[in-house]
Amino acid sequence: MLQVVQSPHNLVFMGSIRSVVACLSLAAVARKMTAATGQSVSGTSAAAAGLLRLTSVPGYDHNRVNDVLLLRPAAETQRRCDNETQNLQDGNDHVVFFPGDIQNFQQEMALQPDAAPWQCWSLERVGLTLAHRFPGCHIWVIRASQMYLHKFSCYQNFVESNLFGAPEHSADYGAIRHLRALLGHSMQQAGLPNPLPPLSGTSTPGPLPAGFSLTIVGFSKGCVVLNQIVYELAGARADPELQLFLDRVSALYWLDGGHPGGSETWVTDKCALGELASSGVAVHAHVTPYEVRDPMRAWVGREHRHFIKTLEDLGARVSHKLHFEDEPASIDNHFRVIQEF
Repeated sequence: MLQVVQSPHNLVFMGSIRSVVACLSLAAVARKMTAATGQSVSGTSAAAAGLLRLTSVPGYDHNRVNDVLLLRPAAETQRRCDNETQNLQDGNDHVVFFPGDIQNFQQEMALQPDAAPWQCWSLERVGLTLAHRFPGCHIWVIRASQMYLHKFSCYQNFVESNLFGAPEHSADYGAIRHLRALLGHSMQQAGLPNPLPPLSGTSTPGPLPAGFSLTIVGFSKGCVVLNQIVYELAGARADPELQLFLDRVSALYWLDGGHPGGSETWVTDKCALGELASSGVAVHAHVTPYEVRDPMRAWVGREHRHFIKTLEDLGARVSHKLHFEDEPASIDNHFRVIQEF
């Protein structure tokens, strides 16, 4: 989540010299990735040619559309995504990423004075970073459907939200169904050989493609989507099609979650967390002092600790790490968790 300061005429996004170092590091990752995949990147600002941008992809409801960015894996690196095994797979492993505030397509960030200094965290650059983190996987970056003032991401298609993206969670908003349909339509538009079949609405759905697996990653504001998915788990399991889809989700990553609301930055409802624990999905929480040690938002740290402890008590497969714990809280390190997790 962005923290901004109000000036008489505009909102000024605060940064430091450390962001330059992060950008240079990302540029090195981009050069390495593009050399492996045959893509071309010029400097630190150009989008990689191998990234496919899909616009206005519909979900299960044609009123809910999202722009999606796809980076296909290099053929020689199509291995299992989770980095815990090197067994060759059939190339049907997928990672979906939900970015945070101010993150947008490179070209659009370049046009916004507040966003331009942070182009190294554009959707294209993050896609390349994730391809390095999850070799052999299809990387899908989901752009928020709205960006208020070109800064504040709003995932209205996944969770009821206000203009600034603060969520109002519920048990039946349709985030899981939207993700399932959005991913299937994106695969079809991209021409992938084994796309998810369309939702049929029947009680006896056909099987999903062989070898299909999914990892879902949320960063900062993007974590509101993961939270909404958790709240919907119980109801979604009653739907045979959604149950098949959820059975293929192998891991969920929360990366320094934050939003402008005054609570529910992390899921604390025991029933909802019980559903998550019983699912068997691996849960990973990576945080920085920027979110969990902010004295002005002390509830974030309390909720994070409650989230971890409750899942541990429930026997969930959960891991957690505080990054940059010996450094002052900074927006730069908040973004850098994308590189470090």
